Amino acid sequence: MRLDVSGVGAAQYPVAVANFAGDGRAGTDIAAVVRTDLARSGSFRIVDLPVTMSDTGSVDYARLRELGADAVLGGSIARLADGRYDIRDRLTDTVRQLQLGGEAVIASEADLRYAAHRIADFVYEKLTGEKGIFSTRIAYISKQGSRYRLNIADWDGENVQASLTSSEPIISPSWSADGKRIAYVSFESGKPVVYVHDIASGQRRAVANFRGSNSAPAWSPDGKKLAVALTRDGLSQVYLISTDGTGTPRRLLTSSGIDTEPFFSADGQHLYFSSDRGGSPQVYRISANGGDATRVTFGSNYNSSPRISPDGRTLAFVTRRDGRYYVAVKDLAGNGKEELLSQGGNEEAPSFAPNSRWVMYATKMGGRDLLIAASIDGRVKQRLSAASGDIREPTWSPYAR
Repeated sequence: MRLDVSGVGAAQYPVAVANFAGDGRAGTDIAAVVRTDLARSGSFRIVDLPVTMSDTGSVDYARLRELGADAVLGGSIARLADGRYDIRDRLTDTVRQLQLGGEAVIASEADLRYAAHRIADFVYEKLTGEKGIFSTRIAYISKQGSRYRLNIADWDGENVQASLTSSEPIISPSWSADGKRIAYVSFESGKPVVYVHDIASGQRRAVANFRGSNSAPAWSPDGKKLAVALTRDGLSQVYLISTDGTGTPRRLLTSSGIDTEPFFSADGQHLYFSSDRGGSPQVYRISANGGDATRVTFGSNYNSSPRISPDGRTLAFVTRRDGRYYVAVKDLAGNGKEELLSQGGNEEAPSFAPNSRWVMYATKMGGRDLLIAASIDGRVKQRLSAASGDIREPTWSPYAR
């Protein structure tokens, strides 16, 4: 995967990340990964500091202020007898000349990039007051030739691993709230069936294999239920099922239209979904216990694929304008204003980062499928592209528990 970044945030915090002191035998440059993470966020200006500084060394405040760095991160890495690495870091405010804290992480060779992402999260949170997203993951579908893959990767597209490979389509991946399982739809049996896949063990179970189509799985926040779209009783309608596939599906909606693409609110009290019950596709909301549905979107005669931010304040969805499809966001906590977040016109499948500050979606440029992560204010965009094949349907993981 290749990641390109454009734009900057409204204000950039100048920070220096020194080279970590160590034995030089680690396979990953921890400081370089931290610098890249912070720079890609658009919130930081990385001050060049080509020196080594440990987590216990003295800080040359005058020199750092001269370079324009308001904060500096130093650290060390040492290989332990069992082959793992002891990584330590310290963040210092150079303006107030005080330590902001530090961390100690023990990581295997394979987990060094993850450890670096965690350090970047620590720096981001200390300096912005918001949780970072650098140690989160993304899942997406790729297709190369006739093979489909369900992939899991770091937030920046590195460390790609295939959880499932199939000659039949795979669609609609969805993370559980604990980040340990993924639900998706596979056509391997000749029809759409919903599976739940345990990431660590690789074991999976078919949880919705009813007559007709089984599609669009969405996890409840407590991880006990999935909302799915089923055609077992006729037109596509929204049901609740258990995540282990036992019990009888509970139908939440009964309408003369097609209801699909359910998504739980962050508190689990409501479901958002797409429906053409009013004559054209729109986003509606219903209580998770059922009842009457309320229309949410109005700015176009085509709005679909609702996704709610983890903080519950923003709705992302796909809207059609002048025959083209864009990702839009709607303010649910304030004035209800809708704004376009994308510009390409071939967008689909929006997904929020767990800090609610970014939206990732799929698009097509120059005949190729790409993934775009855009800050919620639209100022910064990150483009993920594959060397070969198509990539689509991204979904951002929650924070690890």
